[in-house]
Formats: sequence, C-alpha cells, structure tokens
Amino acid sequence: MSVDVINETEESADLEELTALVVSIMDTLYVHPDAEVSVMLVDEAAMEGLHLQWMDLPGPTDVMSFPLDELRPGKPGVLSGPGMLGDIVLCPTVAAAQATAGGHSTQDELDLLTTHGMLHLLGYDHAEPDEREEMFGLQRTLLSDFLGRPAPKETMGE
Repeated sequence: MSVDVINETEESADLEELTALVVSIMDTLYVHPDAEVSVMLVDEAAMEGLHLQWMDLPGPTDVMSFPLDELRPGKPGVLSGPGMLGDIVLCPTVAAAQATAGGHSTQDELDLLTTHGMLHLLGYDHAEPDEREEMFGLQRTLLSDFLGRPAPKETMGE
C-alpha cells in the first residue's frame, strides 16, 4: 500500500495517525495492497481555490476527494483491483472550527474527514437518504473500530 500524507500548513496534525487510519480502512474494505492514495492538508486559501475550481462554490470547505481509478471495495477473499485510489484534501482550520462545534479535538475531526474522504474515493456518496445512511453508518463503524471508542459526532459541512 502506498499512502502519502503531507501537511502543507502550519497547523499541527498527527500524520502517522492519518496514515494508519487510511491503511486500516483499506484493509477493512479489502482494497488491493498495491493501491495508492494521498492525503494533503492545505490552508484555507488553497482549499478555497480547489472548492471554486472543482465545485464552483466560494469559500474553503473541510474535505474534498478526487477519485482516480474508480476502485471499489473488495470482499473477503476478493480484493479490489490495484491502482490509484485518489487524493483527499483536508483543511485543518475548517476542521478545527467544526471540532469546536462538535465538542471534540481537531485530530478527531481530521480522522472523521479522512474516513469520509476515503469512502468517497471508494464510490460511496450521500446525495440520497439511503446512500447517506449507508455511507455515514460505515463511516462511524470504520472510525470507531480504528479509534477503539465511539466515533466523534459528525459536524461536516455538507
């Protein structure tokens, strides 16, 4: 597995934890060990630029996902194919504000956003109520299993 986590901001974040979280999600969802993913932490200006460019929405957002090879989760005994899973971009300052609103740490929020981003890379969405229930339920399970405690309250801006 190739997991690159890069912090381009002055904000502190546990990059080893984010890496371990991504690996845990890939293992749990039977993603091929040769799959590649990157996670980048950027400042508000960079995130706002991406948000405007790709979503035509002003202002920074918390997380954006950019799937590449459209990999999907595997099944026990049947891994997904190898390839480029994609890129996740996080904005720690937006995450910090959401963490305060949710009553948990910024690292918990970054973990939550990373899990959310990974699920988008693997084809999950939350546009419809049934999709939302499936995605957010899996998100809570993956994060709770990784943390060994209940997942933090979801505060993501939709």
